[in-house]
Amino acid sequence: MIADLYVYELGDVVLLTVPRSVKDIVLAKLDQFVFSEDVQLGDVTDAFGAVTVVGPSAGDVCATVLGDGAERFRALATHGNRRGQFHGRPVIVLRVDDGGVPGFELLVETVLGVELRQQLRAAGATDVDERAAEALRIEGGVPRFGRDMFDDTIPLEAGIEGRAISMTKGCYVGQEVIVRVLHRGHGRLVKRLVGLALDTDGVPPSGTPVEHGGREVGRVTSSTWSPALGRGIALAYLHRDVVAPGTSVEVGGSKAEVVSLPFVGASG
Repeated sequence: MIADLYVYELGDVVLLTVPRSVKDIVLAKLDQFVFSEDVQLGDVTDAFGAVTVVGPSAGDVCATVLGDGAERFRALATHGNRRGQFHGRPVIVLRVDDGGVPGFELLVETVLGVELRQQLRAAGATDVDERAAEALRIEGGVPRFGRDMFDDTIPLEAGIEGRAISMTKGCYVGQEVIVRVLHRGHGRLVKRLVGLALDTDGVPPSGTPVEHGGREVGRVTSSTWSPALGRGIALAYLHRDVVAPGTSVEVGGSKAEVVSLPFVGASG
């Protein structure tokens, strides 16, 4: 996979949200598949800014700032989208619940970003630093491209097949690999991304070996202290023989237990 991205159909345009580090690679790859189609590709990264609001009251806060009904935000399906207005200018609202709690990503023209943040604070939102946002992501069991997924990762290994792979449409780029794994290999993978509940207050850095029975069976990709669980947690790719929940392993010399993802489920 060259990226983990989301595709939003907005009527007159199709919007892709892509990790900034690979946006040029994705754009070039898409351009390779444009032949006689009436399609124009464009990079609007610098034209728009994104503000993400998460939490049980996220819909109410967004509704207050955008002057819309809160029920319309709550009714929006996960990864659904709608358009709104902020200071008379267009806003794209995306529903993003991947972190384990209700959330909305607001895309506005870059020049309105500061004002939007100020009004969100006035409506009751609180700024969250990168460390807290990362904890929320890992608690939700959400792998991040460039950290937990790379260009040699198969979506099935990362557990994102439910949202990243179509099992019904015709041929597409990468389909051959998926077919081989699911139909010829009966879904057996060498490794899978799992959660680890740590028995130590310390947080192992990315790349820390995971051992079972005296042999290395994988490595940590992301880790954090979980405020919700009151313990250290991590994401790691482990050999298929040790991915069952409840399996005991060692991480950096400390005990840990394999758990199902997400660590914390969605609420609200």
